[in-house]
Amino acid sequence: MSQPDSEREPTENPADAASVVEAATAKAAAAKAVAETAAADAVVAKAVAETAAAVAAAESDPAAIAEAVAQTTAAETAMAEAVVAEAAAETAAAEAAAAVAAAESAADDQDDEAPVAATQPRIHDGGAAVETIVHVLRHGEVHNPKGILYGRLPGFGLSVAGRAQAGAVARALADHDIAAVIASPLQRAQETAAPIAAQHGLIVRTDENLIEAGNTFEGLRVSVGDGALRKPRHWWKLRDPFTPSWGEPYLQIAHRMLAAVNKARAEATGREAVLVSHQLPVWTLRRFLQGQRLWHDPRQRQCSLASLTSLVYQGDTLVDIVYSEPAGGSDPTVHGA
Repeated sequence: MSQPDSEREPTENPADAASVVEAATAKAAAAKAVAETAAADAVVAKAVAETAAAVAAAESDPAAIAEAVAQTTAAETAMAEAVVAEAAAETAAAEAAAAVAAAESAADDQDDEAPVAATQPRIHDGGAAVETIVHVLRHGEVHNPKGILYGRLPGFGLSVAGRAQAGAVARALADHDIAAVIASPLQRAQETAAPIAAQHGLIVRTDENLIEAGNTFEGLRVSVGDGALRKPRHWWKLRDPFTPSWGEPYLQIAHRMLAAVNKARAEATGREAVLVSHQLPVWTLRRFLQGQRLWHDPRQRQCSLASLTSLVYQGDTLVDIVYSEPAGGSDPTVHGA
């Protein structure tokens, strides 16, 4: 029964709430821009330091080498801090966008009850926090007859087996309530996502945060015994396995992947979303969420071709990580992966 106007609790105008959260979105976007600038500066500083170190090594100057290594470490620290700030800004932007949607919905559906605060998790009729699942999918097998590390290079699509794997995943998810299918911009990820999106009448959308990790060995063979690692000129790249020195920092990978997950989760609240990415980003995200150190032995990754790492949320809380292989298992060290 409706209360008399004099007894009603004062409520915030949903339109005003939308204005507030829109301002928060703009503020988050500005914070992201600042963080990205800091990250770019750190990358430049790291490149300069690494160049100095390489020159010093060539000239066999121990003092110069030590100074260059110190500069590199400082640059990597600055980069990590910038990445954390960037990820926090992206998460804030996603949450603010979700708040805008909630406020706009409240404005359309005003009644005698006060609107639910935009920051509260959506609730089932039974009172429990709503469940949202974000499936993080590794792409299928790639046609890679030369066995190179293709990284972010264009033109590497799925093999015949890879297309079959993508189809198997689409069938496995056929009866799921998929609200969004989002993929890395790389061809193999887009092709893996296509049958899943088609199964649910969706289009494949792209998120740069899901892209493969950067790697200085891109385009080379890196197999033990016959690849680039036999050449001394590449050994300096292997000096730091913890960051790592040969590619995109693990922490940066983890935070950009988490930003993609948070954005998809906010959009698909109460339903499911599929994010198609690559082995190292998926595995790094999982280790980050499980509180494990990010550097690891690649041979021990549990992330087969076309495998699903499903993140189960209750409201805003991650309650489970479920790994499955709807297309069967694969060796993480084989070519074409």
